[in-house]
Amino acid sequence: MGLLAYLDSVKQRDPAPRSRWEILTYPGVWALGLHRVAHMLFRGRFFFAARLVNHFSRFLTAIDIHPGARIGRNFFIDHGFVVIGETAEIGDEVTIYQCVTLGGTDPAGGMGGKRHPTLLDGAIVGSGAQVLGPITVGAKARIGANAVVTRDVPEGATMVGIPAKPVVMAAEDYVKPFLPYGTPCAQKFDPETQKLELLRCEIEVLKSRLDELTREETHRKAG
Repeated sequence: MGLLAYLDSVKQRDPAPRSRWEILTYPGVWALGLHRVAHMLFRGRFFFAARLVNHFSRFLTAIDIHPGARIGRNFFIDHGFVVIGETAEIGDEVTIYQCVTLGGTDPAGGMGGKRHPTLLDGAIVGSGAQVLGPITVGAKARIGANAVVTRDVPEGATMVGIPAKPVVMAAEDYVKPFLPYGTPCAQKFDPETQKLELLRCEIEVLKSRLDELTREETHRKAG
């Protein structure tokens, strides 16, 4: 009954499959099943065996879930090319679309610790989104497609942009129990604001690259 309930929960979030049998072919379903095995081995400290299962799953599904990640009930990955880090924690009824990264930072200078996001119950992460660092995405929060999230997300918020910021949603979108791709497609965004956000992101990237080149030049002169 647990498997049937899971397949039905996927059907509620994806209108494409005609039957439960079709859902069983989904790479996200296989990735989750294999992760359960890898996580059990990981908790038993059979780290090499856990990694073998992880690599086989990645080869089969194009989804990379670290064996250490903790995942709740009815987790659904719609399509592949998803990366989930070691210390990520995912609650119940969470949905992630393709090309999402739950990535880590390393604030402890190489030491272990919480480095990846926590997604609470009912969160939705749209395709291409990057959720980075030991942050918390609140229950039923929605991360829009291609958003970059580096700070905590309040419960029920909808985040879009680079860097991600909360947006005001139309009432008819906000009350929906499920929002595909975490993105209010009917929402009208200010195009000028979006352009400014993209420009700011590009400036940050250029500044980072300039700092890197400066450090390389300093090391070269010192050597």
